[in-house]
Amino acid sequence: MKGSPTLTHRLSKRLGQNFLNDSQIVDRIIQALDPKSNETVIEIGPGRGALTAQLVETAGAVVAIEFDRNLIAGLLERFGSSRNFKLVHSDALSTDFCFVIKPANQARLVANLPYNISTAILQRLIEQRSCLTEMVLMLQREVVERIAAPAGSTDRGYLSVVVGAYCETEKLFDVAPGAFRPIPKVWSSVVRLKVRPRIAFAVKDEALLWRVVSAGFAQRRKTILNNLRSAPPRLQELIKLHGGASIVLCQAEVDLRRRAETLTLEEWARITRLLE
Repeated sequence: MKGSPTLTHRLSKRLGQNFLNDSQIVDRIIQALDPKSNETVIEIGPGRGALTAQLVETAGAVVAIEFDRNLIAGLLERFGSSRNFKLVHSDALSTDFCFVIKPANQARLVANLPYNISTAILQRLIEQRSCLTEMVLMLQREVVERIAAPAGSTDRGYLSVVVGAYCETEKLFDVAPGAFRPIPKVWSSVVRLKVRPRIAFAVKDEALLWRVVSAGFAQRRKTILNNLRSAPPRLQELIKLHGGASIVLCQAEVDLRRRAETLTLEEWARITRLLE
């Protein structure tokens, strides 16, 4: 999470940096996370350390992941003497979070994710969910709306299904553009994602599930039937082996005229189980 009362670092447009500059918002995020003295907290993008300063006072251990090499010296100068602070100069898109938190086996995570790569980082975090129990994230508001969109909402998409399968989602509050420097053109939202102990529905082949969901959302204006008929060759062959898209959907009790955004998690699971 990036924040500081002073501006001494040139912001990087390439890295999508917008530093949080509102102490009240920082306090609300800390309250939402409620760090404990016996736990490890990961912070992606500590920036100038506004949030980090409160984390090192309350959490048992803080592992900060910072990609911008120009911020490293300042962070080490400010927090390097704290016994519970560990700084990792790394790209969150390639970081092994389960490794960097050792000797801890689990951690909670907080981050103000750059708008330009927030979806990619979120998917990376879900991939590493075995050592993450909860995430409090600030994202572009429309991304949070997509994540939280229920079946039937026009905002629902592939990301909604992925996050819903592995996490319980709770939108906490919105953040106005004026809370950042430089001021972005969009609103942000803070969301809590509690990692489920297991996927929300039973399937044997999770990789197949995500191939099916991806194909289902390939062209949003098309019905689920037409999208599955136009699936990538490997999946299309599997569908044909089970009688074709219309037969599979009928057996899964999914109306052929529906679109992907109307399907529930259980309906995606039923389609997948028929193909396993």
